[in-house]
Amino acid sequence: MTGVPASAAGGTGRTPAPGGKLGAAAVNQASLWNIANILTMIRLVLVPGFVMLLLADGGYDPAMRAWAWAAFAVAMITDIFDGHLARTYNLVTDFGKIADPIADKAIMGSALICLSLLGDLPWWVTGVILFRELGITLMRFWVIRHGVIPASRGGKLKTLAQGTATGMYVLALTGPLATLRFWVMALAVVLTVVTGLDYVRQAVVLRRKGLAAQRKAAGSAL
Repeated sequence: MTGVPASAAGGTGRTPAPGGKLGAAAVNQASLWNIANILTMIRLVLVPGFVMLLLADGGYDPAMRAWAWAAFAVAMITDIFDGHLARTYNLVTDFGKIADPIADKAIMGSALICLSLLGDLPWWVTGVILFRELGITLMRFWVIRHGVIPASRGGKLKTLAQGTATGMYVLALTGPLATLRFWVMALAVVLTVVTGLDYVRQAVVLRRKGLAAQRKAAGSAL
């Protein structure tokens, strides 16, 4: 599969193969049950299971924490692949646009909140990260009529740092590894704040340009 709509190949002069119209319709309709959406659904289903494993026996069972980490790791891996598959193979659907960010926030938010409830992670860290994630999501909707704020390299690095640090906190680590996870989380918090401020700057610039373009268009129409 190339992700190119069948209609785009209509001018090649080739004779459509039998069933070609049916195949084109299938591609254009991008079924809800495609691999990208299935991965997103798996991530959503993993959330309650992850929470139960992490909080099992008061959150002090190393074996249950290890299983919780495995569930969290699977969720993070599916997060990497579902968006890539959707864009590469033209599998983008309205369900995916809504469910994918919800799944992302659900698994990360549940992990941070549970870790804070267990006393493993300070509440202010959880608050900073969740405030940033929810705030940026709302801000994207605020400026969406003027344009889309693309994901930056810093944002991707932030996501990697958050996932790595949170995963390390989910595991029952001790000694040097426990110290290491503290510094990885510190890096994640710094990247969270810095990239959040950069997104705010981009949103303000994008909105100003959009409003200026609207005023110019209105002036030209007079």
